[in-house]
Amino acid sequence: MEQQIRKAVSEALKTLNAGEVPFSVERPTDLVHGDYMTNAALVAAKVIGKNPHDVAEQIADSLTKSLGGSVGRIEVAGPGFVNIALSIEAIALAVREAGAQGAEWGKGSGDVGQRVVIEYTDPNPFKEMHIGHLMSNVVGESLARLIGNEGATVIRANYQGDVGPHVAKAIWGLQKAGITEPVTAKEIGEAYAEGSRAYEESPEAKAEIDVLNQAIYMGNDKNVMEFWRKGRDISLAAFERLYKILGTHFDYYFFESETAESGTRIVKDGLEKGIFEESEGAVIYPGEKKGLHTLVFITSRGTPTYEAKDIGLAFLKEERIQSDRSIIVTAAEQIGHFKIVFAALEDIAPTIAQKTTHVPHGFLRLSTGKMSSRAGNVITAEGLIREVVRKASEKNEDPLIAEQVALGAIKYMILRQAPGSDIIFDEEKSLSLEGDSGPYLQYALVRARSVLAAAEKGRTPVGGASAAPYVLERIILHFPEVAARAARELSPNLLASYLTELAGEWNSFYAQERIIGGDYEAHKLMLARAFINTMKNGLTVLGIPTPERM
Repeated sequence: MEQQIRKAVSEALKTLNAGEVPFSVERPTDLVHGDYMTNAALVAAKVIGKNPHDVAEQIADSLTKSLGGSVGRIEVAGPGFVNIALSIEAIALAVREAGAQGAEWGKGSGDVGQRVVIEYTDPNPFKEMHIGHLMSNVVGESLARLIGNEGATVIRANYQGDVGPHVAKAIWGLQKAGITEPVTAKEIGEAYAEGSRAYEESPEAKAEIDVLNQAIYMGNDKNVMEFWRKGRDISLAAFERLYKILGTHFDYYFFESETAESGTRIVKDGLEKGIFEESEGAVIYPGEKKGLHTLVFITSRGTPTYEAKDIGLAFLKEERIQSDRSIIVTAAEQIGHFKIVFAALEDIAPTIAQKTTHVPHGFLRLSTGKMSSRAGNVITAEGLIREVVRKASEKNEDPLIAEQVALGAIKYMILRQAPGSDIIFDEEKSLSLEGDSGPYLQYALVRARSVLAAAEKGRTPVGGASAAPYVLERIILHFPEVAARAARELSPNLLASYLTELAGEWNSFYAQERIIGGDYEAHKLMLARAFINTMKNGLTVLGIPTPERM
């Protein structure tokens, strides 16, 4: 419906000679003002030099004619807003579609024909996956599903740091502990923490680790590389177990070990072209020319930095994956890093730079604040999930249901925030059934399913539609456009907020209305079915499990 209104407003603006001015069509914050509102008159008035209220009146008249029976009321409000209330018939049609379309309800076509590669999670082998990588996974997977919901072909990519100082620190730690056959990712993570501590405190250890790091980059020490392969395989297997639990998968895996050489080569080529500069034996990008700061891309020891490897990765993606857009999901602390990487990439390969976007996420903090794996007290993704599952098991004896509820609690707490915002994870609030939580949404879905299950055991429902649409109906009809906007703006929180509002209204409807055996029974059951499809599809698009019972 939003697209119909937008098209009608555009036609009205043409008749006013306002041209193609940018305008919004949005859902009012208060349903008293209708189902949609537009600011078209306010922006058009500035172009054609007329009073905004008068322009709004003309637009309202035009919409009344062009939208016909789809609208029940069109009013001009304030300085020139146009409020649009849909007709009972239009609302009923939207709800019938929501109930009948099943898994197809809410799917859009805004990205049909697009190929979008989304890189996310990016854990480092030789370290356990921590809650920062969990954040990236949850946000990245939701974006992949949102964009896929709009018809795009989505390619999921995972970039993993299998070379670098952290690897050398872990191997050094294992060697010092006398471990020649590491068995678990936890064992390797503990060795990394010990190596990291020694690197900061002992000049001798630092020198030994630096030598190891060089040997790993060179790849010609058989003993070191055998250790490296064993440790990497153990780490990657542990990651895959977590991906299965989280309900995600990847189409491509990239590794720093394969981007280091190409990144170094591309940066050196850029040095010859004057894009980069030499400074004290290192190769730098002089970011000041674009209002940024200078960063090293190749160290004085000849090893590539993260920046150089990200340049190599951009080219490697281009070589292996045909795409129209490339999205990278990482922590907000890397915003500055990517500004400089993209600035350099713009000088080297402007086409790649222009189609690449960085989506930052904040930190997930517990009561003790941001955790550091260097200190050995990192909160791992597996540890957090296990603890929340344990807590969810207190009210859900079935292990599968407990896991679904726990994942819903964790994912919702991450996705409810605007991109880039930090999150304070409160275990009790995350599992609450009282509102603003994943389990609250899951339980609303379970409750609605129980209504339909009970109705199927009884007689054939009777009764037509009520004289006026329920508020629940007027919320349900907006699902496709909310999902489309969340995909367009790369903001899963928009859909999470909508589903919370929807669940709250369902619970009010459930408490106030007698559904089975009451007035308008058939209509109410159709509405329950429409709610189920909307909530289930919305949660699925966000990557949140939809349990059958709780």
